[in-house]
Amino acid sequence: MANGLLQGKKGIIFGALDSKSIAWKVAERCVEEGAKIVLTNAPVAMRLGEINELAAKLQCQIIPADATNLADLENLISQSMEILGGKLDFVLHSIGMSVNVRKKKDYTDLNYDWMQTTFDVSAISFHKVMQVAMKHDAMNEWGSILALSYIAAQRTFPDYSEMAESKALLESFARSFGYHWAKKSKVRVNTISQSPTITTAGSGVKGFTDFFGYAEKMSPLGNAGADACADYCVAMFSDLTRMVTMQNLFHDGGFSSMGMAPELIESEE
Repeated sequence: MANGLLQGKKGIIFGALDSKSIAWKVAERCVEEGAKIVLTNAPVAMRLGEINELAAKLQCQIIPADATNLADLENLISQSMEILGGKLDFVLHSIGMSVNVRKKKDYTDLNYDWMQTTFDVSAISFHKVMQVAMKHDAMNEWGSILALSYIAAQRTFPDYSEMAESKALLESFARSFGYHWAKKSKVRVNTISQSPTITTAGSGVKGFTDFFGYAEKMSPLGNAGADACADYCVAMFSDLTRMVTMQNLFHDGGFSSMGMAPELIESEE
């Protein structure tokens, strides 16, 4: 149910690929709550995904951009402000990719060129987005910038490979850049550490289906789904969370606070 939480606000959503994407759900919810948005994704994702369908449904524009490319980001930020008619109130960074994971390279035998690409796409791009936005003075006061993370930044999940380090770097950028944004124009920067979610990207991780079931049993509330994450993002973009910044916020049904779940032991018997 819409409550007009984002009425009059403007933002950019990175990473909507198809209807399974969390970014797709966030885009829908933002518009439902009254926001005007621009969608963006890498040119290759534009060809592979269904983002044009989303843009038509939400009556918004798409600006293709490689989030690792500063020139593309400069164009994205400046064009978005023209299209939306002013500065931005929110940005969602929902980008992650590992060639090592896709190629099923063992963590102890990684291709380091691919690792650098993982860090650049999945984490350093977040810093680049914020740096370009700050140089363009693109954010309104009390704006909100979010990136999607995962608990592998703090704990070991062997099959998540170097994506774990990229998420740790992502969260560090939120804390460090969050300070500078807060001092400059009261913009807040946070990461949301989401439950394992059945998305096109998430499903590519080895053993994902088994782990999804494990997390469902470990979490007292069960796994947080993509729709629930979209609701949380809307709350973080709204004026109701103005004093929350530089935080990594667990949205995982309680998984991050658990040590043992009786349900898991019972299922082994």
